[in-house]
Amino acid sequence: QLQLEESGGGLVQPGDSLRLSCEVSGNSLDYYAIAWFRQAPGKKREGVSCRDALNGRTIYADSVKGRFTISRDSNKNIMYLQMTSLKPEDAAVYFCAAPGSHYCVPFSYRFEYWGQGTQVNVSS
Repeated sequence: QLQLEESGGGLVQPGDSLRLSCEVSGNSLDYYAIAWFRQAPGKKREGVSCRDALNGRTIYADSVKGRFTISRDSNKNIMYLQMTSLKPEDAAVYFCAAPGSHYCVPFSYRFEYWGQGTQVNVSS
């Protein structure tokens, strides 16, 4: 099974960039799809992005498309979420998660593995 740990959150101003990291242990992320979710207080959990393990296909929520990029460093076993042009509405706790398969599944489906989350605040 997998263990996931997020890092890289913090306080930034609107328009700034931030890169989140999801360190994967227990197995190589080369064989597992990894997704990013976020949840703001009082809001439902929202799927942000996901990357297939084998074919490299990526998906993005409409709210972040063109601003966020998901990528992996296989040597370090880290999946990144590069966030640019951050907006106040991007503020949330960001989680990485894995469905336990090679391929992404719809965000509403069950994801087997979750990290503890990292806080991102966007405020002037």
